Amino acid sequence: MLSRAGKLDRLPDAPPAAAPVQAEPVPAPPSRWRLDRRALVAAGVAVALAVTAVVAFRWGAAGSDSPAVVTPTPSPSDDGTLTVAEVYQVLLPSVVSIRTTGAGRSPSSASGTGVLANADGTILTALHVVKGAAAIEVTYADGSTTPATVAAADPAKDIAALAPKDLPAVLVPAVLGGTPGIGEQVVAIGDQLGLTGSATTGVVSGLERSVTVADVGKLGGLIQFDAAVNPGSSGGPLVNMRGETVGIVVALANPTDAGTFIGVGFAVPIVTAAAAGGPPPPP
Repeated sequence: MLSRAGKLDRLPDAPPAAAPVQAEPVPAPPSRWRLDRRALVAAGVAVALAVTAVVAFRWGAAGSDSPAVVTPTPSPSDDGTLTVAEVYQVLLPSVVSIRTTGAGRSPSSASGTGVLANADGTILTALHVVKGAAAIEVTYADGSTTPATVAAADPAKDIAALAPKDLPAVLVPAVLGGTPGIGEQVVAIGDQLGLTGSATTGVVSGLERSVTVADVGKLGGLIQFDAAVNPGSSGGPLVNMRGETVGIVVALANPTDAGTFIGVGFAVPIVTAAAAGGPPPPP
């Protein structure tokens, strides 16, 4: 396996059945990043959810006025699939940008991505994006912003559910899908390197992966994919070609000191993410 120093360790004659993969969470991009090797440090994690309809979260916080809730209306081909451009157009209204202050590796600010998972405004994201934050601000696709709080979290899955104070005028929750198959095409959407709403595409490379993520710990049951993810991608949706969110991006394999994306990203399956972001305990 690749060591954290980037050297190729000798493979043992009888390797362990589940040798851990070293990975890192997607770090937050700096407010003014340079396009160099260090700026390309990336970590991706995808979360695939085995449901075909929107999960009925009931623990998000709504604003004073109820928004108009809209269901995405893609126009699939005869086999039910969309083009990458159509997947992007369907999902973009459900994707949010997240900025925190007083958190993580960048005490002044950090950023990531999230996805609207229910008509009550509940947002799923990676826990490491908001962990320890003094304040969380969410920006919707229409440009409006609102404070948010962590409604629930599961450190063992690196998943958090956010409750926004206010909702957008038109709320478009994502449709949650089933577990993808190996070789299936997927699209990752997120704020890579501060480039809001970036889309990359690739395929599912493996399922049920286990990795050890820096500053997070060991994660299991992950989807492996090769769509490019970079700083700012954490918490964003991994989407199948039917426009369904199948995972939440959380990490990528990062075996060298350079920290560049090497084509191995990871996501938590959406069914796992939804369960991990369940209702908080009563006060």
